[in-house]
Amino acid sequence: MPPDKLAKAITLSHWRAALYFGDTVWVLLALGILIKTGTGIRVVKLSRRLSVRPWLQGLIAAPIWLIILNLLELPAALTGHHVSLEYGLSIEAWPAWWMDWVKSTVLLVAFGALVLEALFALMRHSPRRWWLWFWIVALPVEVIVVFLAPIVIDPLFNHFQPLAKTDPALVDQLERVAANGGLDIPPNQIFLMDASRRVTGPNAYVTGLGASKRIVVWDTTLHLESPPEILFTYGHEQGHYVLHHVAKGIAFSAPLLLAFFWITFAVLNWTTNHYRAAGSLGNWNSVGLVLFLAIALSFLADPIANAFSRRIEHQADVYGQEVIHGLVPDPQATAAGSFCHAAQLWLDNPAPNRVVEFWTYSHPSTEQRAEFAADYNPWLPGRHPQYFSGQGDQ
Repeated sequence: MPPDKLAKAITLSHWRAALYFGDTVWVLLALGILIKTGTGIRVVKLSRRLSVRPWLQGLIAAPIWLIILNLLELPAALTGHHVSLEYGLSIEAWPAWWMDWVKSTVLLVAFGALVLEALFALMRHSPRRWWLWFWIVALPVEVIVVFLAPIVIDPLFNHFQPLAKTDPALVDQLERVAANGGLDIPPNQIFLMDASRRVTGPNAYVTGLGASKRIVVWDTTLHLESPPEILFTYGHEQGHYVLHHVAKGIAFSAPLLLAFFWITFAVLNWTTNHYRAAGSLGNWNSVGLVLFLAIALSFLADPIANAFSRRIEHQADVYGQEVIHGLVPDPQATAAGSFCHAAQLWLDNPAPNRVVEFWTYSHPSTEQRAEFAADYNPWLPGRHPQYFSGQGDQ
């Protein structure tokens, strides 16, 4: 990376870390103050004046707290977008950004209110086992959300169309990658997303489950990456597809959620029994405390989730490099060059602080990925590919 870009990347990594950790501390501190000063009690009094039914009170109290939470997170979101504009990573104008924020807020309030309604109903009906029942309900809901997200939620923010409609020649090339992996991925499961109206960097991802499962390529990827790099990027995403990483992610999250809910149960019981301002279990005056615990525990769980993510991202890197063998002149140089090129485009610090990487990085650092790719050649004599049968080249 050129010195000027490296300096920007390092500064930008400091901004990202400060916003991540600073926003968490600020939101927890602000929620703690609101809880201690009796905001929950005032919200409940308002909801009780409007209805005597607990579930209707929830439709008043829960959205109020969710809007408060979203407003508390707004300063960091505004700063993050300003930094992205200043560093040339985003081109999204402020009116469009605000429209996205409003959409996200509506989704948060609508879905979050339903979740809180279910949670508090279980607390009222099963004070000792609500955490277990909520976990049992949450698992199928998580699967449904993953299934519906690419069909219902994602189109609210971006436009998707089958890649075959805009670049059939590229689809032919990608089908060669699929065939190299012994797959027959239907062209209607490969989509192009109009990312260029928001960002300046390339990307691709796998989303959905079952019939909604798909590979999505950003249009910026087609404009910014070389043909071999595009094949590697697609091969990486095909790795996620083939290795069932979406389903494995759901399975990995299941025991974490169970532990998450049990800890919430234990802390809620102790706190509501010792501090009047925290509210009472199953009563809508404790919504603030529930949100406080959800954010705190999510923050503490991030290193675990990110460690799992880095592991499957490395597996997809390996698969992507193996699957383009024989389709590009030099898979090692292609993969390593792709990582370095993307780091320059996204101003990604190639060697971040190890603590920050451990806590916040969902992918291995660019330095680690590029060094591995440059050295990885399983077709040499005595070596073997991890995901493809056959001996090394003789």
